[in-house]
Amino acid sequence: MMRATGTLLGLAIGDAMGYPTEFDEIEQIAAYCPDWRELPLPTPALVTDGTQMTLALARAVRQAGPGELTPQGLVPPLRDEFVSWARSPENNRAPGMTCLRACGLLARPGQPWQQASQLGSKGCGANMRVAPLGLVPGLTERQLSGAAQLQSALTHGHPTALAASDLTALTVRLLAEGTAPHELPGRLRAHALANRERYDAYWLDDLAAQVGIVRPEEFMARGWDECLAALDRLDAALADPDPQADPCLATGEGWIAEEALATGLLCFLLFPDEPVTAVRRAAYSCGDSDSLACLTGAFAGAHAGPDVWPADWVRRIEHRDELLALGALWD
Repeated sequence: MMRATGTLLGLAIGDAMGYPTEFDEIEQIAAYCPDWRELPLPTPALVTDGTQMTLALARAVRQAGPGELTPQGLVPPLRDEFVSWARSPENNRAPGMTCLRACGLLARPGQPWQQASQLGSKGCGANMRVAPLGLVPGLTERQLSGAAQLQSALTHGHPTALAASDLTALTVRLLAEGTAPHELPGRLRAHALANRERYDAYWLDDLAAQVGIVRPEEFMARGWDECLAALDRLDAALADPDPQADPCLATGEGWIAEEALATGLLCFLLFPDEPVTAVRRAAYSCGDSDSLACLTGAFAGAHAGPDVWPADWVRRIEHRDELLALGALWD
């Protein structure tokens, strides 16, 4: 079904649709688009740092292969790609300050990546770019989890950012493998509980020691607990769904990692068989709308494939050719 292509196109389409509404309240959006179900894809369909950094991660993963994915193979190209993104003249789409600060430190020769990590940040920047890892064929569960957490840790070192990135990559993989949407909350909760006190030093090295925590397991548990609380809010919203309401009111505005995951999932699960509607619901919100729609689009595309996206939207989306090439690689 070409689910990798569907994921990457959906991610970029959602990102571009949410870009103009990112800092607007619902009333401001309604002034020019009264019906959220008719929210248009802008012309030109420009993406934000969400898609830009997704492509950076995807290129690094491609460079790190073929063969077994390891931290030793992934960190050098990922570091180079992140620094190149930070220095690019196209990095003018309201990039996150956490990423900019971390990339500035990553650019210093000889600086260990752990010392660049912004340990207090759990912004959504890390999990909105992680989707490519859920698409790479053949990764073991440990590789997927470890690589998802590592790519977060290069910029966002808070344990909740690590856990949310892990869960986001797993969501993409599960959907691409054909998991039924209604099964997702339970599968994600089980993964969080099973890994709550698991610190993988092979992938994260001494990251936890940078914050002075004696037990790395305690470090990780903090992140998983915040994600589990976000999944609780998701379950409550799905138990009494209100598709007409701003989804941010139920699961959070998405500026932070666990809220972005929960609200992106909520929008997808409200309309699992209507990808365009799901993306519009995420973009027509009071929160971090480009990140929310980016995640929603990735989930919807992983579930339904590329043919669900309007052909005109696909033709107009920025970075179309590279998105299609990467999708073909992993499909």
